[in-house]
Amino acid sequence: MSDPKGAPPAEKPVASTAPPAVPSNNGTGVNTSATAPKKPMADQNPAFRMMGLPRIRLPSRNWLIFLSLSGSIASAILYDKYETRRTKQKWCDVVSHLAREPLDTKHMPRKLTIYLAAPPGDGLRSAREHFHNYVKPILVAGAMDWDVVEGRKEGDVRHKTAERVRRKRRRRGEGEALGEEEAQKEYAMELTREKNGTGEYPGVTGDLVVGRHTWKEYVRGLHEGWLGPVDEPAPIQAVVEGDEEAEGVKHVPGRSSLGDAAAKSAAEVIVASTPTPPRETDTPTSQDAESASPTASETTTPSGTLPSEEAPKEEEKPSKPRNPPPYLLPSAYSTATLSPSVPELIGPSTTIPFPHILGVRNTHIRIYRFLNRRRLADEIGRDVAAAVLGTSYHSYSTVTATTSGEGSGAGDSVPEQTQVLAHEEKEWWKSVHRVREEGEESLWIEGMALDERVAGRMRKFELDAVEEERAKRLAAGTEVVAKGTTDE
Repeated sequence: MSDPKGAPPAEKPVASTAPPAVPSNNGTGVNTSATAPKKPMADQNPAFRMMGLPRIRLPSRNWLIFLSLSGSIASAILYDKYETRRTKQKWCDVVSHLAREPLDTKHMPRKLTIYLAAPPGDGLRSAREHFHNYVKPILVAGAMDWDVVEGRKEGDVRHKTAERVRRKRRRRGEGEALGEEEAQKEYAMELTREKNGTGEYPGVTGDLVVGRHTWKEYVRGLHEGWLGPVDEPAPIQAVVEGDEEAEGVKHVPGRSSLGDAAAKSAAEVIVASTPTPPRETDTPTSQDAESASPTASETTTPSGTLPSEEAPKEEEKPSKPRNPPPYLLPSAYSTATLSPSVPELIGPSTTIPFPHILGVRNTHIRIYRFLNRRRLADEIGRDVAAAVLGTSYHSYSTVTATTSGEGSGAGDSVPEQTQVLAHEEKEWWKSVHRVREEGEESLWIEGMALDERVAGRMRKFELDAVEEERAKRLAAGTEVVAKGTTDE
């Protein structure tokens, strides 16, 4: 056998430098790419790796949906807040120059009266928040003094407005004269100012009425105050009895007559409030009480009466109304006498929109309004700035009715006061249409009755064209408001 030492060594196989074949489906239905090696991931930044941060990669489909929705909602809220803040600042700058004007030491500063009431189906807190968010910043920027008339229930603003008017009339000598002590107690502040030589503001003051429901009570209170009596009228029962005795007419219960319902309700109140004297047959004697059974003595109260005898008396007790009844009803406006001290100009006044809608079915409307509060701030800011400036106002005119009401149909010409913020009534909560209990008022669902002698004297504030152009320049940034104070 020959020696293989002289044989040459075998050559090693050389690796192929050709590119790898593209994985393909070779007709067997099996994808050969699954067996191919995956491309290695790029190395992470050493700084991020040492900080413990994970690898940066695209979020999943669910995270993309969540981030898109959350980002869109957050952006809409932040943008609306930013624009609302800019809008408020614009109207604050429009009236800010009034805060730098000097005041006369012999006159009171100008004061506005704010009329505020709880909206239907809600409390007074929502109305206060609406005032603090949109109205108060502009009043503060203009250094304006104000007085607030609040109403928690339906009819409160009506009563307080009429009482303020009647107080002015008493101060001017109308009605029953007050005693010296009563006058000093009632008009202590006015007498002190007169003694010090301080007079009222010589110009126009103004009223700000928030919401349609408050506006209806405000107008009713003005008519009641200037057309109605100064002093409280006599009770209805006494007036009806006096008329019947004077005319010799006997009232027939089954026949309709003047004051039928009023006489019936007043008689029920008198009967309910009059205690019924005990009868001899019902009152047990001492001997009967001693001879009573033990079971009866256990159920008696310390006063000697059964609990069942006291329950009906408590139920029959009539509920006291929250406010006194109105001195004048709308049906008597035409026959009432106008006060001789009524001014030629009542107000001026302006209404502040108060959109307030409740209910789960209206959630989409509430969300839309929540994301567009900048538009409401601009509308309210324009109205409040017009009242704070107080340079332009005019009388109410006639407009075309948008909704059919009592005595007028859609498309008829009606006084403008009846259509102010009329669209808000469609959004009131359904409890406003419930049947009222005894002693409750129903001003919100009743039609507005006006008398030309009072309605013709009412005025409303309006922002003139000069201030409107100035507000646009302030919003665009072409005009800057001086922040300093005036030199004395």
